[in-house]
Amino acid sequence: MNAAVSDTSRILVVDDNPYGRATAAALLSVEGYEVFEAEDGISALEQTTAINPDLILLDIMMPGLDGFEVCSRLKGDEHTRLIPVVIITALNDQNSRLRGIEAGADDFLNKPFDRLELSARVKSLIRQKRLNEDLEHAEQVLFSIARTVESRDPGTGDHCERLVDLGEAFGEFLGLSRTEIRDLAWGGYLHDIGKVGIPDAVLLKKGQLTDEEWEIMRQHVIIGERICQPLRTMRGVLPIIRHHHERWDGTGYPDGLAGDQIPLLAQIFQIIDIYDALVSERPYKPAFTPEQALEILMQETERGWRNPTLIAKFAEFIRQTTATCSPLSEPTATVVT
Repeated sequence: MNAAVSDTSRILVVDDNPYGRATAAALLSVEGYEVFEAEDGISALEQTTAINPDLILLDIMMPGLDGFEVCSRLKGDEHTRLIPVVIITALNDQNSRLRGIEAGADDFLNKPFDRLELSARVKSLIRQKRLNEDLEHAEQVLFSIARTVESRDPGTGDHCERLVDLGEAFGEFLGLSRTEIRDLAWGGYLHDIGKVGIPDAVLLKKGQLTDEEWEIMRQHVIIGERICQPLRTMRGVLPIIRHHHERWDGTGYPDGLAGDQIPLLAQIFQIIDIYDALVSERPYKPAFTPEQALEILMQETERGWRNPTLIAKFAEFIRQTTATCSPLSEPTATVVT
């Protein structure tokens, strides 16, 4: 292990047995790591907060909190979930390994330690942690760009935050998977990220856009897809970004997809995006009631723009979750998408 790597590699060894701690610490110190020790579960959690280790070597049998509980708490905490946890088990202890998997352990090692195995696994897990952190930082940059885009148009208010909440609730209503619901939520933040590449003269123009300006505006879905495409974690969000302006009858953009050619999550997201725009006050319109918004969506469905089955489910969802509905008046707005 070279010095350049060891400078930023901190390992926490957790074991109530002083000999066990000393053995692991000695082997890791020889490899050039900075080693910290904890003698029980409580001190392990405290040390983790204090030093933010790159890896935790965790014994199972300890007084107070055992290793399984410590691991579960670490993996359930947003601030520590990316820290690799290696659980120390006895040879052929299958039950402990199964419990460790349930607690979120990243790997297992047997006592007594094999020096070469310990070195290889620690090195691999620390490398993976750094890759995960880089990926998370890249995601944070994208979300920061998306918030900047939203702030360019003060008339939308907290549109993205509302889309996240509405997407999660409607996704659960539809019985979508956890990953699909996450993609819907991320789509709430990132669907218009491509507008960062649209000139203010077009994006913030008062009044109607010319045909040439509309062509520029439509490019935001292509730009957004290109921005997010390099990240593998964004694969499920890309269809939302690119296709949330398609129409059921094929008259939308950018690809003129029709019917079930349009990815399902893009269809779902489009509906909640339009609904939120309708029930929110904007500089060019008042806020419609939920029933008025649903009526407009129904009218657009009759024109062939929306998925009739999905609109019916969305109407059921809104009526179940809305405590009171205002008396229906004649809606006169259409959200062009």
